Amino acid sequence: MKTNIILAGVGGQGILTIAAVLDTAALESGLNLKQSEVHGMSQRGGAVQSHVRISDTEIHSDLIPQGKADIIISVEPMEALRYLPFLKKDGYLVTDSNPFENIPDYPKMEELYNQIKLLPNNILIDAKKIAKDLGNSKATNIVILGAASSLLPLSEESLLQAIKSLFERKGERVVKKNIEAFNKGKEIAMEILS
Repeated sequence: MKTNIILAGVGGQGILTIAAVLDTAALESGLNLKQSEVHGMSQRGGAVQSHVRISDTEIHSDLIPQGKADIIISVEPMEALRYLPFLKKDGYLVTDSNPFENIPDYPKMEELYNQIKLLPNNILIDAKKIAKDLGNSKATNIVILGAASSLLPLSEESLLQAIKSLFERKGERVVKKNIEAFNKGKEIAMEILS
């Protein structure tokens, strides 16, 4: 088993938090892991991407070759499209529908959505609204992680335990809100996939 995951978004959206949850869950599950990350401008709004490779055998490189990503998990729709050359033909794209318009010529939303919907395997959800409705607008990234969870080689239990571990220092309320966000993302994605 080997799963290649590209995480994409912009600074401040929690891409590295998603990576930390995946890393923690993989290690706790006894799997091998390699991760690399690229930060854009060192401020909110710069592109951020991470390659996460999870396997039950040795992994030799932390970078995912083009055409070999099983999943792109993105918290920003245009950033998701930026990494399409990495996605396998039967790979999945999971992304939030909300733009982070950080450039003057940001594409029209309809064009972005049409490009995403052309993919045979896509999950496009309004994760930002879901997180806000749950009372934690900062949990958009965890909603997206929940939406992608059934596609990952990690048990739901290991992912929830990783969320608890990573957020416990922020208090029980924050842990609870992030678990709610994960569960709601998973629920909505299951409706889309069924």
